[in-house]
Amino acid sequence: MKIAKDCVAAIEYTLKNDAGEVIDASRGEPLYYLHGHANLVSGMETALEGKVAGDQLELTLAPAEAYGERDEALILEIPLNQLPDGLQPQKNVALQMNVQGTPRRAVITKVKLRSVVVDANHPLAGETLHFNVEVKEVRNALKQELEHGHAHGPGGHHHH
Repeated sequence: MKIAKDCVAAIEYTLKNDAGEVIDASRGEPLYYLHGHANLVSGMETALEGKVAGDQLELTLAPAEAYGERDEALILEIPLNQLPDGLQPQKNVALQMNVQGTPRRAVITKVKLRSVVVDANHPLAGETLHFNVEVKEVRNALKQELEHGHAHGPGGHHHH
């Protein structure tokens, strides 16, 4: 069976940056995803279209095909009194926030006297990504997976 919209594929992958450092890897735990539902970066989904179990790919994705370019508009200064209760304003602390109506993860990059500077760019924005991917399994999606918009791995589905 070929990977196509509304099917579930299981992939093993290793992700490296331009320096050849491993950023992420499946490490023997395949990633199950629902194809055609933006569960992966666009360049990877495009490359996997039509592949079958056993296929291996080496992909180099430019920022536009992955997490986009860094956007200076996503570097924001927030008054300390607008931080979530109990959050310690320290460098490299992550928080969830709404940016232009979209929930985003942001990281504090600088602590000032009355405010913090946060970066809401994806940590891999602006990076060229290098993937080694092996397709382990391809199957039809279950009705519940299509309703939820994502794959359920082995052992069923659990919402956290």
